[in-house]
Amino acid sequence: MTAVQKYLTTPDPGRVRLRTSLRAVLGVALAVALAELLGLSLVASITAGLAALLALFTVGDRTVRRQAVTTALLPTVGFPVLALAALLHDAPLLRDAAWLFVIFAGAYARRWGPRGHALGIFAFMQFFVTQFLHALPAQLPELYAATGIALGAAASVRFALWPIERRVPPPAVPAALPGTGLARATTRQAVQVSVASGAALIIGQFLSEERWYWAVGTVWWIFVNTASRGETLVRGFRRLLGTVTGIAAGFLVAIPLGGAPVITALLVAVCVFGIFYTAAVSYSWMMLCVTLLASLLYGLLDVLDPALLALRLAETGVGALGAVLAVLFVLPVTTHAVTDAWIQRALTCVHACTAEAAARLAGVPDADPAPRVAELEQLLGRVRLAVAPLVHPLNPMLVRKGRALRVLALLDDCAREIRGLVAVAADPEASHDSRLARACHRVEASVEALIASPAGKGREPRPVGSPAAPLHQAAEPALAHLHSLEHALAELAAPLRAPSGSPLVGA
Repeated sequence: MTAVQKYLTTPDPGRVRLRTSLRAVLGVALAVALAELLGLSLVASITAGLAALLALFTVGDRTVRRQAVTTALLPTVGFPVLALAALLHDAPLLRDAAWLFVIFAGAYARRWGPRGHALGIFAFMQFFVTQFLHALPAQLPELYAATGIALGAAASVRFALWPIERRVPPPAVPAALPGTGLARATTRQAVQVSVASGAALIIGQFLSEERWYWAVGTVWWIFVNTASRGETLVRGFRRLLGTVTGIAAGFLVAIPLGGAPVITALLVAVCVFGIFYTAAVSYSWMMLCVTLLASLLYGLLDVLDPALLALRLAETGVGALGAVLAVLFVLPVTTHAVTDAWIQRALTCVHACTAEAAARLAGVPDADPAPRVAELEQLLGRVRLAVAPLVHPLNPMLVRKGRALRVLALLDDCAREIRGLVAVAADPEASHDSRLARACHRVEASVEALIASPAGKGREPRPVGSPAAPLHQAAEPALAHLHSLEHALAELAAPLRAPSGSPLVGA
């Protein structure tokens, strides 16, 4: 199976990734179209498209109402940062100091959950976009208008034209670890990204006085959605790999195209779709799409040439190196506690999925396991990110690598059986079977034996059927999935309970 086939066939429960990606294309296209219809400049139209993309990409609150509030708050951080970056354009020292402050504040804001995460990213990117487009103070009114149009277009598509209920947000913020001050993972990460950005800023300006900001952007995005030094190292490698392949695509596609507006617009739409569709499954593929998108935009601005793409690669290398050194030597966050937290959350979700599916089979009217399945897929993606350093081909710790691969394989088995169980639960004939009730109880007990605190503690369990209920032939498929799930959970005990107190991924 090729890499493309692998990511095209990755499970997408409810086709959420597909629908979200198509919606993003619609939102970005609407923002750009409105900017063009209002007669705004090319720079303003690009600003509108990027603002719409960010609004649709970064906002991930649990409820639609909270998503709407976060979207409405984006201008409160975006507009001041946009003005600050433009006003300080000709004062390099003040500009650099201001951006480092924005970087620290944006990373620090992640401690307040999805909303702080989204606002921090939007603030950073407003500063970045100003450098990318070389925006000047005289252009601020037009840029404000473009950003406002973009946020309105994104909100209209997201909440009115094509609402996709997202009861389970993607895990976007590092797992909460104990401690205060510098003991907190979010505080340490804010310091790390600020130090790395400062180094990237200095070296990046040595390489280029005009395109230095790519090095800083690389640092920022390497640290987004990571929680430990191992994750950050792997993400840095994948960022560099995705940039290299994206630059190759730029040589093959963007340079020959020469900024032809119609074809470029169509390819930009493909890149936007690719960014959203691959973000949850492959950071390298996402970066390929991002790099090709940037190349196409440079083509529209009539500044694209091979030397610019080579500089893009060099600046990315500088940023990646800065991130690696910072995460290794500046207040490092180890991987074991983070990995353990995500695995426990995934197992707790297996428990919840089983309980909801059992209740659905028993005829409980409000039982709906579908959101739990989507949550499980997202949590498993976060587990894969957490253990990625251990399963990397270059990792020399073969014993722990084998254990981590075993854990991932068994968790994937659990997800597959959960998906099958939920599909069977949609059959109204497979219900009220005493064997289902007993099998569900065994699965839930297996999960509780694996995690530190039993799932559902303090809540009344849903009914799962009567012990005296008759047997039903329609229940056989559900029983098969439950038995396979029980077996996978039993097999997980060995790799999770390491011998001699050895953690799964090390300290």
